[in-house]
Amino acid sequence: MAAPEAWRARSCWFCEVAAATTMEATSREAAPAKSSASGPSAPPALFELCGRAVSAHMGVLESGVWALPGPILQSILPLLNIYYLERIEETALKKGLSTQAIWRRLWDELMKTRPSSLESVTCWRAKFMEAFFSHVLRGTIDVSSDKRLCDQRFSPLLHSSRHVRQLTICNMLQGATELVAEPNRRVLETLASSLHTLKFRHLLFSDVAAQQSLRQLLHQLIHHGAVSQVSLYSWPVPESALFILILTMSAGFWQPGPGGPPCRLCGEASRGRATSRDEGSLLLGSRRPRRDAAERCAAALMATRRKSETKQMPRMAPTTRVTRRSTQESLTASGTDPERGLHPPATSHEASGTKQPPSTLAATSSASASSSTSSSKRAPANSAPQPKPLKRFKRATGKKGPRVCQGSGAESEDLYDFVFIVAGEKEDGEEMEIGEVACGALDGSDPSCLGLPALEASQRFRSISTLELFTVPLSTEAALTLCHLLSSWVSLESLTLSYNGLGSNIFRLLDSLRALSGQAGCRLRALHLSDLFSPLPILELTRAIVRALPLLRVLSIRVDHPSQRDNPAVPGNAGAPSHIIGDEEIPENCLEQLEMGFPRGAQPAPLLCSVLKASGSLQQLSLDSATFASPQDFGLVLQTLKEYNLALKRLSFHDMNLADCQSEVLFLLQNLTLQEITFSFCRLFEKRPAQFLPEMVAAMKGNSTLKGLRLPGNRLGNAGLLALADVFSEDSSSSLCQLDISSNCIKPDGLLEFAKRLERWGRGAFGHLRLFQNWLDQDAVTAREAIRRLRATCHVVSDSWDSSQAFADYVSTM
Repeated sequence: MAAPEAWRARSCWFCEVAAATTMEATSREAAPAKSSASGPSAPPALFELCGRAVSAHMGVLESGVWALPGPILQSILPLLNIYYLERIEETALKKGLSTQAIWRRLWDELMKTRPSSLESVTCWRAKFMEAFFSHVLRGTIDVSSDKRLCDQRFSPLLHSSRHVRQLTICNMLQGATELVAEPNRRVLETLASSLHTLKFRHLLFSDVAAQQSLRQLLHQLIHHGAVSQVSLYSWPVPESALFILILTMSAGFWQPGPGGPPCRLCGEASRGRATSRDEGSLLLGSRRPRRDAAERCAAALMATRRKSETKQMPRMAPTTRVTRRSTQESLTASGTDPERGLHPPATSHEASGTKQPPSTLAATSSASASSSTSSSKRAPANSAPQPKPLKRFKRATGKKGPRVCQGSGAESEDLYDFVFIVAGEKEDGEEMEIGEVACGALDGSDPSCLGLPALEASQRFRSISTLELFTVPLSTEAALTLCHLLSSWVSLESLTLSYNGLGSNIFRLLDSLRALSGQAGCRLRALHLSDLFSPLPILELTRAIVRALPLLRVLSIRVDHPSQRDNPAVPGNAGAPSHIIGDEEIPENCLEQLEMGFPRGAQPAPLLCSVLKASGSLQQLSLDSATFASPQDFGLVLQTLKEYNLALKRLSFHDMNLADCQSEVLFLLQNLTLQEITFSFCRLFEKRPAQFLPEMVAAMKGNSTLKGLRLPGNRLGNAGLLALADVFSEDSSSSLCQLDISSNCIKPDGLLEFAKRLERWGRGAFGHLRLFQNWLDQDAVTAREAIRRLRATCHVVSDSWDSSQAFADYVSTM
């Protein structure tokens, strides 16, 4: 009897609260009701008045509310603000109550954005609190504007920080300074344990103070936190100093900035270190007789940046320049031994005495090339280095006001100058820009660059495991720094380089990846590489990557345009270094997933077959826009798959003309090891559809292992769909459970007949049917009837596509 008595006691307490507040609440509601022109409104119910009173006094009544019976608590939950709603979540779950609908309604009313259709939201509370944290941090939401967001007893940032798994920093590093401020120390400590992904989007030029704040933020979140992924998106004109800062901190290297406070988490060892050193020291050692090009380049850049940071004025500073004469004088004055060797620091988990392979030195002698955003011409791989100085940015004509110089150049802060920047010309032949100093260090001809100070190794901490660079053009110094870091980044598991304009720096990247593969404990298993151009044909590049990384599991590579080597008429198209594109056989590798996007032009089938033969563990293969010289070449590839890739389960072809390869397609459908095949926009039924469709259906009816068939964009039409229905007939041994017939010019009457045939054959539920972008809007009633019948046998996924947009496609199929 104890439980019912407790229930009655809580209910009586709730009624007492209601009685104590009814008079006051009713008087507040009655006044405006009497003056209403539309007549008096109905007074709120007693229960609602009580719930409002309780939610307004949760600071005193919270423990009592937690103990309320489930039915009463369920009615109070929608009246709570986000802070108490979040706190009561665990209690509500124990009582069998869910708050997901409440959080979804809060998202719709306050965030006013619709999640992506591709996003599957599993917890609306976490999603809301994460977005709420970002809006408060950037100042894009006013918490005082809504009583559900405002509560003086709680800090919005602190209360929501434990739900943040992904944080995005945009523009001029907004939010970095706020997070490292002393009042938000507990917020940063919470983020260090909850945050997993850190993203940078649309970064602009930043000042020294913002970079110092970012340095502390990255140190806390990566080195002393749980961040495992760093992604950079859409940075058209990267600031070299800021980019290298993010890279080096992500790789686990740390030095306090000039004048910056020591890290209290690093202990006494960190406090005793000099603050004049920077992350350039990770590229510089003390026991190596000769530096390679990457070290000289990055050392020049970092030394110059540190010098400019320490001398920069708070608001106005001259353009940062470094000259050969001034560099040599500063080295002489500091008593630095110009012949002192440098090498990267060893970590606690690296074997001592590891030497750099000769391939790394060979790669650094290849030519540097500017990024694709500055020039479309590529320097030959074996030509002499031709460095291009980093341009200075000037204000557009007519723009008034003072110039604020930051970092390594005179970049303007405002968006106007970011859009309308004009490249400046070199004014003095004796002086060089920072980028030119770094590039000039490539061949070792500049004595001042060869005599850079030898800095002691930086302290090393934990590093991230996933690095992604999307549309971030890499200058020569940035590419060299990245390559040098990669050569010892053993904790890196996934690397994505998308449209970075690597050019001939791809050879340095391959050498660094080869060096990384030779490191003990190398964890790199996934590489995603895409670019507009490549100095190597895509198949040769793939062979080089597979040779450099034999333990790679996932490789995705895409090149949009043919390489210069594919055009013998272009002068200077000499071959790549021999150690990169050797003719020897590829050793057996561990590839399980291979995705390739080809440029226009016929591809040599033997090269692709050589990669497939060495990939005996391959389980998934995707070829996009591949073109072969003849159907026989395509058949050679399929025969190789059948003989050497016995573990292959998923095969995908996209945007390939297979109209003349019907016999090869039939050969593929008879493969009893494949579980899923995709022919996306492959023009399968362009020729001989009346003869090919029955042959295709017969092959599928005899295949008992194929589970999924995707045929989007092949102009199947009503006739093709009805022929395909025979796959599910009673005499078929097919186990097909997923069918994608999107974008196939299917009309409602054809779909209805398809549904009736499935019903007639008594075929049970066969899984998923995708019908996107078909002409089902031409007869909505028939389309709804067809979908209703189909849902009795499968899960149908469709849309409300306007078929009038495809009128031209319809005429071509008449």
